[in-house]
Amino acid sequence: MIPCPLCGEDNIEGVDVCEQCGQPLDDLHLPDPKNAVEVGLVNDTAADLERIPPISVAAETKVGEVLSMLVNRGIGCVFIVDDQENITGVFSERDALLKLGVHFTDCLDRPVSDFMTENPESINESTRIAFAVHQMDIGGYRHLPILDGAGKAKGVISVRDILGYLTSKLTGTADSQSSN
Repeated sequence: MIPCPLCGEDNIEGVDVCEQCGQPLDDLHLPDPKNAVEVGLVNDTAADLERIPPISVAAETKVGEVLSMLVNRGIGCVFIVDDQENITGVFSERDALLKLGVHFTDCLDRPVSDFMTENPESINESTRIAFAVHQMDIGGYRHLPILDGAGKAKGVISVRDILGYLTSKLTGTADSQSSN
């Protein structure tokens, strides 16, 4: 058995991901981190990132209203939730460009659920930053919701948040709570 270095769960030897917390186990063979950026990426978690509270809307919300929210609040996405506040989709500025396009005015009164990306990938607060970056890279995501233990959105991180984190590590201005 191989214990997960994050949550301590015993996993069958050879598995790539911890069954308990979803953290990758295939990086246990990696060499020790050599600088503050590498140490932070491997040791720090999503809880260490500056993040914004998630904005969520019902599936029936009109596209025009959601577009106004994105512009007025200066945000890149909203999460679509069901009656129990579980995330069912995400609508981002990329969805607006690619799915609405130049004929967006014809869609303003349609429900956002017609244009959302369904079942977005998510992370939890104990997810290591390196894993979050990997998820964003592999999936081409610019936003990841952070879920609590009950599966409810607690926050959202963006590529901009990751870049700010990396910049703080490179310049040595990282929060003293984070690993150096």
